[in-house]
Amino acid sequence: MRLNSKGQVTIPAEIRHKCGWRPGDEVDVLIDEDGAVRIVRRQGSLTRGQRATRRLRGTATTRMSTDEIMELLRGE
Repeated sequence: MRLNSKGQVTIPAEIRHKCGWRPGDEVDVLIDEDGAVRIVRRQGSLTRGQRATRRLRGTATTRMSTDEIMELLRGE
């Protein structure tokens, strides 16, 4: 990997997939006592589903009860 002029590196797709990292995930860069650099998922960061739920919360334009939704989905 090569450091660009902004001090950034691209983490290869194979490593991102192996770690389960997706765009928007938060990571921390840590330096061990021996000077090794580690990139780890940030503790307490929101999951992809939690981020999506937070982004969508309150955007519905129709109010329906659970029973109404179930009726709509099941066709009862």
